[in-house]
Amino acid sequence: VLTPHRAVVRLALASGYTEVRPGDTVAQFASLSFDASTFEVWTALLRGARLAVHPPHVPTTAELGRFLTEAGVTHLWLTAGLFHQVAEDDVTVFAGLRHLLAGGDRLSPEHCARVLDAHPALRLTNGNGPTEATTFTTTHDLRGALGEGSVPLGAPLANTRVYVLDGGLEPVPAGVPGELYIAGAGLARGYHARAGLTAERFTADPFGAPGGRMYRSGDLVAWRPDGTLEFLGRTDG
Repeated sequence: VLTPHRAVVRLALASGYTEVRPGDTVAQFASLSFDASTFEVWTALLRGARLAVHPPHVPTTAELGRFLTEAGVTHLWLTAGLFHQVAEDDVTVFAGLRHLLAGGDRLSPEHCARVLDAHPALRLTNGNGPTEATTFTTTHDLRGALGEGSVPLGAPLANTRVYVLDGGLEPVPAGVPGELYIAGAGLARGYHARAGLTAERFTADPFGAPGGRMYRSGDLVAWRPDGTLEFLGRTDG
């Protein structure tokens, strides 16, 4: 996936979804071949924070706790699976964090509630998006009582547009399932040396400026009454 500089800048400097400042420490867990590392590395460096690099293996909960404490980590991103594991094993591991982001798969409301109950001041965010839109397309902050149902995907980042469309590329009403299309400054140029696949997945954006493109994600979603997105599954099963 060919990611332009402006897409990285949009991810690292987009306002609102995270507040990383000089003096903060961002953990770097993801492999450099995984798009989450784009968030970890460039959010830290472009905002003047410190990057704490973990050895290249999946840590145990105890190892994670020691690393976060010794490095003074304030901002952490975890896959949903690792987040759930740590929340079950020892929720005190997250005690020193100011902002915890998790995603890449469905988040369990029960695990989120367990973490927030233990750390009421912690900012916990569900962050999701494909590599083709540079790591995060949508984020959703979780606070207080989570209620019934799934954790929302949330709303798009700054300089990002999302559309929920039917098979004819027409917008669908709230509550009606449709495919998620993504447009804006986070889009990749396409796939290296795969012009056919690029043309298939990156199509003209009929809702934006002339010459604009949108990415067909393959995610089946629906608008919720509160204006956030809910993930329903994949269009390819």
